[in-house]
Amino acid sequence: MDHNVIQPRQQSTTAAATAAPGQIIFTQPPLQSTSYYKIASGEYITFGWNFTGLYVTPTSLTVSAACENGNTYPVGPSNGVIPGNAQSVVWYPYGYQTANPSLPLAQATYTLQIWGDQGPSAAPTAGYLEANSELQFALYTPQPYTPISSGRFSRFSAVFSIY
Repeated sequence: MDHNVIQPRQQSTTAAATAAPGQIIFTQPPLQSTSYYKIASGEYITFGWNFTGLYVTPTSLTVSAACENGNTYPVGPSNGVIPGNAQSVVWYPYGYQTANPSLPLAQATYTLQIWGDQGPSAAPTAGYLEANSELQFALYTPQPYTPISSGRFSRFSAVFSIY
């Protein structure tokens, strides 16, 4: 063994059997209410979190948005897989929408799902990341501006002309 080579420090892969599972605590957006985001050019969404009780850092995290219509979409720039120590992900729904016309994002409510190496339905294990699906958000597509003079509101124009 070459004593001049620094050996990498091994990460602990065990936790006390009485330890709680590691958890994600969302910091952005807040859990207290549903946040609404536009599916539009230049509109990005940042999801942020902290870890608590984590003894074993996952090698990667998988992040997805489960829609109430039954479809699930990858979240983030790398098809939903990010480094295990990441504490945020930025998603560009409009970019996803334009790149995936066969599976468009719905105007609906979504549940953000995050899990580590053990998968989305693994039993909670002491010190390992427990899957999280606490955060809900909604996506919508803004409608283009329609001026009153377009005739679309003709039944109201008579009312306005009286005044």
